[in-house]
Amino acid sequence: MPKITPDKEIAIRTENLGKRYRLGSRQAGYRTLREALIDTLAAPVRAVRRAWQQGGEGGREPGNNTIWALKNISLEVPQGDILGIIGRNGAGKTTLLKVLSRITEPTSGRAVLRGRVGSLLEVGTGFHPELTGRENIFLNGAILGMSRREIQRQFDEIVAFAEMGRFIDTPLKRYSTGMATRLAFAIAAHLDTEILLVDEVLAVGDLGFRQRCLGKMKDVTQEGRTVIFVSHDMNAIRRLCKRAVWLEEGEVRASGEVAEVVASYEASFQGPEGQRAWRVQRAHPPNSTKWFSYVSLTTADGEPTTAFSYGDTLCLTVGMEGNTSHQSHFFEWKINYLSAGMVLAWGGSKATPGGDVPGGCRQVSVFIGPLTLTEGSYSISLNMGVGGIALFDFWHDAIVFEVVKCKSVDSDHHFSTLYAPLYIPYKMKYEA
Repeated sequence: MPKITPDKEIAIRTENLGKRYRLGSRQAGYRTLREALIDTLAAPVRAVRRAWQQGGEGGREPGNNTIWALKNISLEVPQGDILGIIGRNGAGKTTLLKVLSRITEPTSGRAVLRGRVGSLLEVGTGFHPELTGRENIFLNGAILGMSRREIQRQFDEIVAFAEMGRFIDTPLKRYSTGMATRLAFAIAAHLDTEILLVDEVLAVGDLGFRQRCLGKMKDVTQEGRTVIFVSHDMNAIRRLCKRAVWLEEGEVRASGEVAEVVASYEASFQGPEGQRAWRVQRAHPPNSTKWFSYVSLTTADGEPTTAFSYGDTLCLTVGMEGNTSHQSHFFEWKINYLSAGMVLAWGGSKATPGGDVPGGCRQVSVFIGPLTLTEGSYSISLNMGVGGIALFDFWHDAIVFEVVKCKSVDSDHHFSTLYAPLYIPYKMKYEA
């Protein structure tokens, strides 16, 4: 990205930033003192060997079992700006924020941030489940280098924004996901930081809370603070940001004025002839043990299509790869109104006779209909995991379809279609 402003006004700069992961690697467990000493003594030898191998390979990747989650990312964000980051799941958006937050160390390049950084990435990041909400507020402030007096000055505003007054002295482990999200955003937005990094985690909040969060992010930029906002909600990106960056497979696909970048991104959901793709393949997302590998749409009779009429039944087929140690897990689908980023209808294994998906399931077929949607563009998002324990994968806007013919409906029905969740009948079938 070309230089935008004089050097002194740049709040965030990355230069050829890269992050490489080794597929199939597992996090190291606890080690004995003997193992730790041996590892320390062997470290210089490993460093020399690694440097020799990289030099001998001329910079090539050290095998097929690695993936670049980020590659050659160069960005500049002026102080007081909101930069939108968009892209499909697995594009590297969250990895970029983790590198900027110093949670993850880059493999190559560097990132320079001027000022204290507050971040809202994954729910629970920076929280201790055994501590109360009050104690976690002070813990997060201390991590940022703030004094107890500084934190106390913002404490009442944090609690009021999160609407957590009754539960502020309850251990965090007893909070719902929505409660933890509200508290996490309130802490990140109200503590005295110069830079705020916000991930799509806001999607788990209710509509009113999301609106307040978007308003707060706009307010903090007027105070001279800098925001990087990752979202799948293109309406929010357009409304908040003047500039956007589109990431694809770890690289910058486009950057510039938000309207142009978002338009190019939305057009990528169409095929080469302007038609929606009825089947979408997907690469293995980093750090996922079980993941969605493909999704397709057909009629109830099996004919491939992405164009449906009011009253039709569509067949959603979802492929799964990888393994899990759990005997079963939940599976959810959501239909979103594409231009507004709103969830219109949803369903899943929790509400299906027979319960959750078997752990060894490789394909789920969902017959959704008759459709009661007005004409327009819609997307389907997918989610699976074990409730309260693990989220295996989340694929936002996995596939897009159109409702091209609609029965005559009154304005009240159209309003409910856009602003209130609908119940659309569905049946699910699991295959090993």
